[in-house]
Amino acid sequence: MNGALLRSLTPGVLAVLVRRGADFAAAEDAVQDALVEAVRSWPADPPRDAKGWLVTVAWRKFLDARRADTARRRREDLVDQEPEPGPAPAADDTLQLYFLCAHPSLTPSSAVALTLRAVGGLTTRQIARAYLVPEATMAQRISRAKRTVSGARLDRPGDVATVLRVLYLVFNEGYSGDIDLAAEAIRLTRQLAAVIDHPEVAGLLALMLLHHARRAARTAPDGSLVPLAEQDRTRWDTGAIAEGVAILQAALARDRLGEFQAQAAIAALHADAPRAEETDWVQIVEWYDELADLTGSPVVRLNRAVAVGEADGPRAGLAALAELDESLPRHAAVAAYLHERDGDLTTAARLYAEAAHKAPHLAERDYLTRQAARLNARR
Repeated sequence: MNGALLRSLTPGVLAVLVRRGADFAAAEDAVQDALVEAVRSWPADPPRDAKGWLVTVAWRKFLDARRADTARRRREDLVDQEPEPGPAPAADDTLQLYFLCAHPSLTPSSAVALTLRAVGGLTTRQIARAYLVPEATMAQRISRAKRTVSGARLDRPGDVATVLRVLYLVFNEGYSGDIDLAAEAIRLTRQLAAVIDHPEVAGLLALMLLHHARRAARTAPDGSLVPLAEQDRTRWDTGAIAEGVAILQAALARDRLGEFQAQAAIAALHADAPRAEETDWVQIVEWYDELADLTGSPVVRLNRAVAVGEADGPRAGLAALAELDESLPRHAAVAAYLHERDGDLTTAARLYAEAAHKAPHLAERDYLTRQAARLNARR
């Protein structure tokens, strides 16, 4: 049984049922029942049209469930709608399913979980393991999300920006356990790019590929973080970099710049440098200026301060940093780095220790703690 095939077919089958009038929660249950049936029967008798088989079986499962609790007239109306067995429609409804899972009434965490379940085809247990939460907690989160979107209509234009934000959140979760969320986000974004022609979809896919290309070099054998400047660039995935750059160039050529394209352009400049010392920081600052204009994000301006420090010297970077709120996440870490480059080791050590205390992840906290210890030893 090809699990990857079933996962790739799941969103299209679910979208067909929803388009026919099934509410989201009931449709998702019916599709899961059909998948179970496929696992049982396909090894001995594989269908010629896998998607058509799943649509037929899932619709019948939905009707069986509806017959148990609906009036006779409604049952008869639904039975009349049952399609004859045969090839599934060529139309791809996956895009509408993305929009439904990224419904604005959902919280970001619920939208991510529902996307992984409905579009990604992951089980509740797999999603729970990836997010390091109890399976019961994740099941409740997904159930609430399904109830929320059950009455939503699929005939209205979707918000591409919301869909992309959800996929970006999935990617940023990284990976843990048996589900690699970064790779899963890339797979889902590829799928989205196949059904919608939008430069920001391409920009997000390029950004993911360029960041993911550095994955093997990001950690040392002991699991500790390796900063970008110290990474072994021979371990970067040149194939993923080449693909990401090509996708980005095609998107930028359409002259409809968005934040994901700008972020991908910055990542491409890092990937283009054979050595850290050869990074084109001046151009990176220019892209951060574009990104800041697009987003107005203080986090973008924080990252820009680092780039300014590399392009024009640490004093210039500290001047840019002084314009920002010190309560920003990772503000202390950026300040520590710039003060160290400026030769103020005492202030840098103190700020590294402060940043370590605020770090959201263990690996980051360990790295910052080691930086503070290193500078204290030098003093």
